Amino acid sequence: MPAPTSPEPLDDDTLMRAYAAGDGTAFERLYDRHQAALYRFVHRLLGREAGGQADEVFQDTWLRAIEARQRWQPQGASFRTWLFTLAHHRAVDCLRRSGRETALPGSDDDAPPFEPAGTAWAAWPPPGADDQAHWRAAGRQLLDCLEGLPVAQKTVFLLHHEDGLSVDELARGLSLGFETAKTRLRYAMSKLRTCMGAYLAAPLAGTGGR
Repeated sequence: MPAPTSPEPLDDDTLMRAYAAGDGTAFERLYDRHQAALYRFVHRLLGREAGGQADEVFQDTWLRAIEARQRWQPQGASFRTWLFTLAHHRAVDCLRRSGRETALPGSDDDAPPFEPAGTAWAAWPPPGADDQAHWRAAGRQLLDCLEGLPVAQKTVFLLHHEDGLSVDELARGLSLGFETAKTRLRYAMSKLRTCMGAYLAAPLAGTGGR
């Protein structure tokens, strides 16, 4: 006798509609599904200096989602895109109030080229000796590089590469033109490659490029 198949999990839109109709368990499922990724996004977007406000922004985002349940409509964007967009706007409000983000729309293209502090990879475990330690260090360096991005560029990078939003979804979710979203993502990627490349190139040079 074949084993019974599990029912397909309800999608986010269905759960949000159920919650708007009074099903509290639907909200619990949405929260469980997205809370970890949302908190990570908020914390990285705020950066180290404003990271102490991550809990406030995270909680306020969910509160706003609760308050909007009766009037929420997909309108071409997924629930997740809508939720992360709420978090983005709330995080930007916090940064502006604290004076940490005064030029959000800019791309800071006139900033001087990235220069690594000290000798690239000088204190890093070499690849091959302890790969796990090496890539942990690389992960920490990527977070350091993210800290140097303007919030506008950091937002599109995180939403695109960590949460899987397409450029079109970014543009619609953040109320940007498609080309603006595409340009911000390109700038972010270019700066991160420059920042990480200053470190990643060193081990290859020491091993003959193998």
